[in-house]
Amino acid sequence: MRHLIDFGDLSRQEWDELYQRASRIMDDPQKFIDICRGKVMASLFYEPSTRTNFSFQTAMLRLGGTVFGFADPNSSSVAKGETLKDTIKMVSGYADVVVMRTPWEGAAKAASLYSHVPVVNAGDGGHMHPTQTTADLTTITRLLGHVDGLSVGLCGDLKNGRTVHSLIKAMAKFENIQFFLISPRELAVPDYMRAFMRENDMRFTEVTGLEAVIPQLDVLYMTRIQRERFVDPLEYERNKGIYILTRRKLERAKEKMLVMHPLPRVDEITVDVDDDPRAAYFQQARYGMFARMALLADLANQPRLDRTEAVEIGTKPVCRNPRCITQTEHYLPPLVKKNGSVDCCAFCDGTLE
Repeated sequence: MRHLIDFGDLSRQEWDELYQRASRIMDDPQKFIDICRGKVMASLFYEPSTRTNFSFQTAMLRLGGTVFGFADPNSSSVAKGETLKDTIKMVSGYADVVVMRTPWEGAAKAASLYSHVPVVNAGDGGHMHPTQTTADLTTITRLLGHVDGLSVGLCGDLKNGRTVHSLIKAMAKFENIQFFLISPRELAVPDYMRAFMRENDMRFTEVTGLEAVIPQLDVLYMTRIQRERFVDPLEYERNKGIYILTRRKLERAKEKMLVMHPLPRVDEITVDVDDDPRAAYFQQARYGMFARMALLADLANQPRLDRTEAVEIGTKPVCRNPRCITQTEHYLPPLVKKNGSVDCCAFCDGTLE
């Protein structure tokens, strides 16, 4: 693996190796304190983050490396109009690995075209969040002992939930997974994710209610209704607070079901759930740091690439998604990939003009 843009790009073997490394780090972190000594991570966060940003920084520091970057693009040359391409070419000249979060879908893929060093997608708009998935799978495997054969409920904003999209992509590598997709109809999973599940023969049931399916679940993955992803404020107001997990609702759940959440939460999990032994979301945040340590131990130690090949220069966006990186960075090549039998944008999985 050269970059981590989409968890779907990893093979099952690569994931197993990554988890085994994370497990060794958890069991004996002292053995890894110098694995990235002398290496530098660039942290480019174009939108707010607490867990992912701190988790990556802490992971690199615990491996003996150092970190530079920004958590506010207005403090960088982006505020002066610098393109993503120029930012990445410049930053990758300083760093050994680049970690980036942006509100633009497909930005990490775009960055990988121009970077001399590995690029890690720490979240691109409502599209993907593959390192959150490494945290999720590490948590499930550590606490339940396996991923194959689980019944997983995904609840909340499944339309804009990049953590959900990445987790679905990842679960395609495992056997006999059953999904219950719990959301209001207007926040259901995007068509490209539905097509992906059908293409990979993944079993899924779409429902609008949580309480009816909770007794069947091994994992309940709650997500917040994300105000920042809504174009229409009225749509947000209609959907906020629609799913709230309480201690009473948990009475019908399995004794060893895991309650997970990528955080931050707003009101979708009440505080009385925190002390339930099934609540795993704060452990999940800590396991995420170990998973990112395992990832950085590999990527930060890869050799630099001499990028001599030319990248095609585009002239206009060919993707219909208004949040796609091609809408603002018009020089990007018009990359196309197959999603099942349908051609889609290789940056954001959106539909083409």
